[in-house]
Amino acid sequence: MKLLKKERKLLLEGKTKKIYTSDNPCEVIIHYKDDITSFNGLKKNVIPDKGILNNEITTFIFNLLNRYGIKTHFIRKMNNREQLCHKVNMFPLEFVVRNIVAGSISKRLGIKEGTPILNPIFEIFYKNDHLKDPLINDHHAVFLNVISHKELSNIYCIISNINNKLKKFFFDRNIILVDFKMEFGKGKKDNQIFLSDEISPDTCRFWDKETMNKLDKDIFRIGLKKEKIIDVYMEVLKRLNK
Repeated sequence: MKLLKKERKLLLEGKTKKIYTSDNPCEVIIHYKDDITSFNGLKKNVIPDKGILNNEITTFIFNLLNRYGIKTHFIRKMNNREQLCHKVNMFPLEFVVRNIVAGSISKRLGIKEGTPILNPIFEIFYKNDHLKDPLINDHHAVFLNVISHKELSNIYCIISNINNKLKKFFFDRNIILVDFKMEFGKGKKDNQIFLSDEISPDTCRFWDKETMNKLDKDIFRIGLKKEKIIDVYMEVLKRLNK
């Protein structure tokens, strides 16, 4: 008699993804939704097939990083919307790398958007919806008891490596990696640090190298139509596959 697989259970639902149990207690299934949000969730919409594209783009990039020897939670793509990933204990922190001034740092520091940053700036945001994900520093993060100085140092080394690899990779495909957000977690077995979440036009600022046109979620922030958003995400995927 053939044994039935365990019924999956929803573990967590975020703004753009759902996380389910899998048959292996050390692995989870991540499902990409079509929801799109900005301004800490104040602006929301549903873009048909966006989840499919983000799953495809993240799969491509995480496979690339795995080949570079950078540990990610990604195991394999299961279907057009889902990935099998290592189950990790997430740090409640978002790490942002800035290579060019854009978005909130431009407003915060009064520096013109598009200004190059010679030494990439690393920022930490505390993931807390009630507090609207405030910008914090290393000492705040350690004081909050969510991470240690040693873990931060390790993550910064990983971030620097990822940034260097991806900047060149995208530049060779006529895309400027302006800035991007990363999240990390610790493995269940040995506390190894894994790059987690996703890397996609939802979490990155991409500019076309020739025209400087936006190729990311900023086009949703400025109010362009759904069809244009899908076109832009498809263009990023097309360039990756080149």
